Parts: sequence; structure tokens; C-alpha cells
Amino acid sequence: MCQLKGLTLTDIIETLKRVELFHGMDERQLTAVAQIVEPCVYAAGDVIFEQGQDGDALYVINSGQVEVRVQNDDVTDSAVYLGDGQTVGEMALIDQAARSATIIAVDEPTTLYRLPVAAFTRLCQMQTDIGYVLMRNIAQDLSFKLRHRHSDIKRSGGSGV
Repeated sequence: MCQLKGLTLTDIIETLKRVELFHGMDERQLTAVAQIVEPCVYAAGDVIFEQGQDGDALYVINSGQVEVRVQNDDVTDSAVYLGDGQTVGEMALIDQAARSATIIAVDEPTTLYRLPVAAFTRLCQMQTDIGYVLMRNIAQDLSFKLRHRHSDIKRSGGSGV
């Protein structure tokens, strides 16, 4: 499924420029990231990764759409649909823990850029500025999500933190 033919480094860089996770990176940094991503194409219905699998990569959605499904106590919730310029699997870059959701391609074709944890870690060891920008952006995103989660808890009568 990975290794899309006819794709140039410039194509990948242009996609990365649209992704919030990579905001603040200059052309050199984006080029370094683009060189380690693996372009992948999936047909509608293909499972990209499953809940419970080890987190081994981040995925950037270049084109198409994916569905995020979460299994809780024998009930499957279709949480959200994500599309062009969005990412899935960010937490893998931080902790490589088990996936918290199953991701399924909705459109045909769905093109993703896979950023393997091992390659990303090596890149960050060689170019710490890239790791700094990406981790800062992940932290900002998680902070935003956590604040909204606390807001939801307060509205439902819980006691946010």
C-alpha cells in the first residue's frame, strides 16, 4: 500500500505546509521531514491501523478521508471523519503506546504520508530544531483538546481539572 508512484518531494512539502503539525518549520526542515515520509494509498474500507496495535507512525492525510472508530465495551463509536491536511496517530511520536482508535479509509483512493517513529526519532536526534517545533505543535494541540474536554466535563456536571 505504501510507495506511491509519480510523487515528488515538492508534492510532499506542499502537503506538509498545509498541516498545522508542521507550522513554523522552514523549507529546510520541511524538506528533511518530506525525505523520511512514506507515501501510501488505500482503497475505501482499508484499515490503516487498528485500536490496540502498537503506535509506530504518524499519518498525514494528503487526499481522501478516514473514519476514526473507537471500541468501548463491545460498542463501536464512529467518532469523527478526518480529511486533507489532518493527521492521525500523533501520540505515536511521543509514547508508541497502543493505538486508541481504528482508522479506516473512506474515500477511494485515500492517500496518506506515513511518518515512522524510528525515522522521525533519528531525524530529531540529528536536527533537534525539527523535534522542538513538532513537539511544541503537538503539545499545543493536546492542550487545546484537553481544555475542550474539561469544558465538556463541566457542562455535563463533572468537575474539570
